[in-house]
Amino acid sequence: MKLTLARAKELLAATTGDPHLVVHATNVRGCMEAFARHFGQPPEEVEHWGAVGYLHDYDYERFPEEHLEHTEAELLAEGVDAADVRAILSHGWGICNDVTTETDLERSLFCADELSGLVWAAALMRPTGISDLEPKSVVKKFKDKKFAAGCNRDVIRKGAELVGLDLPAAIAVCIDGMKPYAAETGLLPKASLP
Repeated sequence: MKLTLARAKELLAATTGDPHLVVHATNVRGCMEAFARHFGQPPEEVEHWGAVGYLHDYDYERFPEEHLEHTEAELLAEGVDAADVRAILSHGWGICNDVTTETDLERSLFCADELSGLVWAAALMRPTGISDLEPKSVVKKFKDKKFAAGCNRDVIRKGAELVGLDLPAAIAVCIDGMKPYAAETGLLPKASLP
């Protein structure tokens, strides 16, 4: 059975308590929903892609040095569909494993994982959060190697290529996907915070 968002949240909650990792899961979920719409997926698939995005770092908190090495067996044992497990594994392609990206969902996850971190960091610096963030602002931050230095620029470039978009267009998809979750991820305009 395909992964649902409710099940993804349940599974991630069992392995992940770090609030930053939950914010990252939420950001990737939003990006994946936006990529699903970009690729013309029906509404039920938009949620499914979001669920896969939300669960993608299932083993990271417990095994940061062995990321994705403990994911397959555990998620299959939990009844997660093999295609969804494979999609999750593929976001480590060329980084920590050799599971290639073969579908639009897999290519989108590879793109969303690293790029969402850069978009989030750029939005976090702004008084207006993500509300009026423009792709060109993120591109400017992308060029500054000291900004969000942990975001691998080569992986971001490769991700955009995989989904067939130039960098500004890939950023625009991620911004669009992350906006609805701004309250959960700390990206609301500062004046609107309590």
